[in-house]
Amino acid sequence: MREEVILVNEMDEAIGTGEKHETHLHGRMHRAFSIFVFNSRGDLLLQRRAPNKYHSAGLWSNTCCGHPRPHETVEQAAHRRLREEMGFDCELHPVFAFVYRTELDNQMIEHEYDHVLVGSFDGTPAPDNGEVSEWRWVNAQQLVREISRHPERYTYWLRALSDRLKEWQDRALDGKASPKRRA
Repeated sequence: MREEVILVNEMDEAIGTGEKHETHLHGRMHRAFSIFVFNSRGDLLLQRRAPNKYHSAGLWSNTCCGHPRPHETVEQAAHRRLREEMGFDCELHPVFAFVYRTELDNQMIEHEYDHVLVGSFDGTPAPDNGEVSEWRWVNAQQLVREISRHPERYTYWLRALSDRLKEWQDRALDGKASPKRRA
């Protein structure tokens, strides 16, 4: 199935669409999102990317990532992918966006205008085995130490955002990211 992503400029203005795999092969900037879900203790829900993923397979990453489809908002796409990948949904709050570009395995280039969202959830995820091979809750400070010791075990974008984890953990614990679950 051909999956389209939204190509954007440096101001996150849509300039067209592109096939997802081709977009990553050529490093074209596209809209994306990264979701960080914390529980009421402040632990972050991590996922280990399934071994069949087309890039960054087998690496630990934040709760969920993805791309809005054409005519889909970031928020709509984030809820869709959270349900598809992790088997639950929760209230999500945008915290900021950033642009990054990095070369990955399999000759892929990730060049994203990435919207970061934070949520809270106190349940048990039911991930799709085709997307996620493992999951675990981890304290943000512990994760930062693990990333500094073994960066090769984590996705580029999680490593790039690890310095912000404590801030988002505090935000989740302060109630700015409600632990309500969506059906």
